[in-house]
Amino acid sequence: MSKSLINAKTIGIFDSQFGSLSAWLDESDKLIRLSFHTQKDLEYAKRLEVARDDHKVEFVARQIREYQQGERVDFDLPINLYGTPFQIKVWNELCNIPFGETISYQTLATRVGNPKASRAVGAANGNNPVSLIIPCHRVIGSDGSLTGYEGGIPIKEKLLAFEKQNAG
Repeated sequence: MSKSLINAKTIGIFDSQFGSLSAWLDESDKLIRLSFHTQKDLEYAKRLEVARDDHKVEFVARQIREYQQGERVDFDLPINLYGTPFQIKVWNELCNIPFGETISYQTLATRVGNPKASRAVGAANGNNPVSLIIPCHRVIGSDGSLTGYEGGIPIKEKLLAFEKQNAG
């Protein structure tokens, strides 16, 4: 689990066409994690004594619904990112990948100013705490292969197919 979850105050669960999602909020109701692993997250939230309130995360669910309905191609949610400066640089760059497009880890490494850091970029990508919102699913292997995703490869495939089908 992410280190940012020590700051979690609320968890809420909602359904999407890609599967159930859990949204974690901090004390200022900023999103700190979005996950496809809802059962595991609920167990972890119980151990952390984080309150469950599905209604409190409705603003996140609404933007996901708009995305699913083709009304939104990016998100404007209040987010609190916890990570190293390098991770945050990678996560910010992920937001520049257009809806419906993909890039390789190598290209992403070049974009963040370190062309030889594709493995480090991959690790930062894998630690993205708000997958889907920060679109790490748009990064693929140099050979076009789908590699790792927080929600699993089948969900990554669904997201990419959905975006390709709905891209302008």
